[in-house]
Amino acid sequence: MPRLKRASRRSSLAFCFMIAATPVVACTQAAPGVNWARCSLDGQSLAGVDLTSARLREASFGRTDLADARLVSVDAFRAKFVRAQATGVQLAEARLQETDFTRATLVGANLTGADLRRARMDYADLRGASLIGARIDGAVFAHAILDGARWIDGRVCAEGSVGRCE
Repeated sequence: MPRLKRASRRSSLAFCFMIAATPVVACTQAAPGVNWARCSLDGQSLAGVDLTSARLREASFGRTDLADARLVSVDAFRAKFVRAQATGVQLAEARLQETDFTRATLVGANLTGADLRRARMDYADLRGASLIGARIDGAVFAHAILDGARWIDGRVCAEGSVGRCE
């Protein structure tokens, strides 16, 4: 019987260590590489923050100020940036599949090499943004403003380009 108790103590101790080693998502303290998966950061002011390589899967940034933020190489699969103010945001090489940018302000944003497959860009303001090399298969740009944006092939979209690069 004592042997069984020792084994169960060891199991309990190992279980406690496993729980202690599992990172808890706090949804605070912006930093490169942070895990903000499924966090709700709606309405926050995150202007100029560095979230390089952060995990933002299914997070919500509705009406959040992300002006000049650095989100290079983030994993933001199915994240929501609805009505986000993201002028000058750096999203180069970001994983943004199925992400919702409906009515987001992305003026001058850098989306170079981003994976935007099946993303929603409805009514987004992408004036002067760079989409060079971005993957856009299945992405929806309905009513998106693309004046002066650099399209995936490097050409500059003409004034009055709405919904597609002219």
